[in-house]
Amino acid sequence: MVLSPADKANVKAAWDKVGAHAGDYGAEALERMFLSFPTTKTYFPHFDLAHGSAQVKGHGKKVGDALATAVGHMDDLPSALSALSDLHAYKLRVDPVNFKLLSHCLLVTLASHHAAEFTPAVHASLDKFLASVSTVLTSKYR
Repeated sequence: MVLSPADKANVKAAWDKVGAHAGDYGAEALERMFLSFPTTKTYFPHFDLAHGSAQVKGHGKKVGDALATAVGHMDDLPSALSALSDLHAYKLRVDPVNFKLLSHCLLVTLASHHAAEFTPAVHASLDKFLASVSTVLTSKYR
């Protein structure tokens, strides 16, 4: 999916507002995903999935950091996320649908924390961005 200049500006502006909360929002989105889509828990059998657990917070930080990398490299997502794509495809073997589920939970999390800024245009841009990230992360599955 091609991001327009307006989409890129919307994503950058939204992510600037996320700032230092990226890890917290990543953890919150993971918790939402585990609660809303319980089958996603199967990829984390060794995690304490309780609310506020250190392991979920740690993985949330990884999610936030990966998205920050993606925001910084919107023009070359495949190169920026190549190692992460390899990890999820070849080592972890995560079902590709889970990236879409997490993307949805991220959108809900961002909307709940930044309701005033979460306009329809920003929502659409973030959705396209997260779809692009998901596409890159699942590209090695083919």
